Amino acid sequence: MALLPIAVVAGHAAAQEIEPRAYANAPVGVNFAVVGAAHTRGGLSFDASVPITNERLHTNSLVLAYARSMALWGRSAKFDAIVPYTRLSGTADYLGVPTERKVTGFGRPALRLAMNFLGAPAMRMSEFRDWQQDLIVGASLQVSPPLGQYDGDRIVNIASNRWSFKPELGLSKAAGPWTGEVKLAATFFTDNDDFYGGTTRSQEPVYALQGNLIRGMASGAWWSFDATYFAGGRSQVDGRYNRDLQQNWRVGASLSLPVDRRNSVKFAASSGVYARTGNEFDAVAVSWQHRWGGGF
Repeated sequence: MALLPIAVVAGHAAAQEIEPRAYANAPVGVNFAVVGAAHTRGGLSFDASVPITNERLHTNSLVLAYARSMALWGRSAKFDAIVPYTRLSGTADYLGVPTERKVTGFGRPALRLAMNFLGAPAMRMSEFRDWQQDLIVGASLQVSPPLGQYDGDRIVNIASNRWSFKPELGLSKAAGPWTGEVKLAATFFTDNDDFYGGTTRSQEPVYALQGNLIRGMASGAWWSFDATYFAGGRSQVDGRYNRDLQQNWRVGASLSLPVDRRNSVKFAASSGVYARTGNEFDAVAVSWQHRWGGGF
């Protein structure tokens, strides 16, 4: 069960998450609590109408998450909630003049409901112990409200003062110790009517394709190679289009190690390998997961 996205720059990470095992099955009634820390370093995309260049930003985030597996119409499902708290610092050139920004606050929370339609029936622990995965087909909807730190008088913020909605379709196929996953998603945004300078910023949807290759081990540990491509997201400020169309690639890797029957630790890293528009940042994260209920 994976809950901690490793791209934790709130307001910029909706299409950049690299999350293996998002549609893995779990016994009904199991709860998951996650505490994680993440660090990012590099550049973010800004609107072409805003004269920001040479951005060098760092974020350090504490991420808290909770999830619960459940049954919906006889199929396995999961609800999760994620809340990041971030310290952002760095420098950039505004109209050619070096400027500095330091800010700390909550990022936008994310709420998600996922359901597996095929290949993952809802099961109690006694049934789950003998279950073997083949093909799982699932879908999810993630919603992020316009909460968190935001200042309309500043260009760089932790949150982004708008709603986002991310429907996703996922396929997971197991073959022996290997599991391959493919996910197709689109993120839709409402307008930010308190953008820099008292303007209104709107953004077209961002479309994302993610792939994960996962290797499970007898000990319960697993590792994965991950990649995501996302495109679209061109924005407007007061109806004028910006030159910020995204066509970006990121790659990463994850390693999860069991500590005992109820606890595990996960390490993850990702990097931008190609960016048409900004988002060339590196990210590393570590998280601790505790599970209870459902027969554990």
